[in-house]
Amino acid sequence: MLIDYQKVSIYQEDFLVLEDIDFHVEEGEFVYIIGKVGSGKSSLLKTLYCELDIESAEKSEVLGRDVCDIRRRDIPALRKEMGIIFQDFQLLHDRNVYRNMRFVLKATGWDDRAERDARIDEVLELVGMLDKREKMPHELSGGEQQRIAIARALLNNPKIIIADEPTGNLDPETARHIVGILKDIQKTGTAIVMTTHNIPLLDEFPGTVYRCKDTKMTDVTKEYNQMDLTEDSEG
Repeated sequence: MLIDYQKVSIYQEDFLVLEDIDFHVEEGEFVYIIGKVGSGKSSLLKTLYCELDIESAEKSEVLGRDVCDIRRRDIPALRKEMGIIFQDFQLLHDRNVYRNMRFVLKATGWDDRAERDARIDEVLELVGMLDKREKMPHELSGGEQQRIAIARALLNNPKIIIADEPTGNLDPETARHIVGILKDIQKTGTAIVMTTHNIPLLDEFPGTVYRCKDTKMTDVTKEYNQMDLTEDSEG
């Protein structure tokens, strides 16, 4: 199991965000986290890569590490096994796509230039952006920037990709394309954990669904499956 949270409580300063939650992610699983703004979705994701501390837990294991007790010096190694995608892309705007990618690889120990270049071309090809290698971020559309962000997240062959509202700033068609890319990545064995407000995507690209509401987190996958069956029978 890649993520095993049992009876985890999360606070932002002194404010209780989520209480006694159970959350589990297996290898190759696609997991959606839904809920209103402020319900705790992003806070939960931040605990996975140790940007936000967990106050209490019966178990809080991420990629084999207890994130409650992890030492600060061990966090970079944990994050190296993850790919993290943000709604606002977070590309470096003073350098082109290739140099954005190179920056990540050099920072994570890729010393051989030929190996770096080969890996950059590989991930750009995967998301259909190899021809944008020399483009600056401002020369790309929002959907293209998000595809570059996905490619960047794949550079170190992560076991899990954490995506915080990756389609939030995109039009519906581009959003569908982005989730389609993530579903293709899932088929290679990488787990995907994605927060979203775009509920129609859950019908087109099924996965496990958790809802954050009133400090609780609930597995509502069956509820969504039942909704689909009801709609089919009514149609």
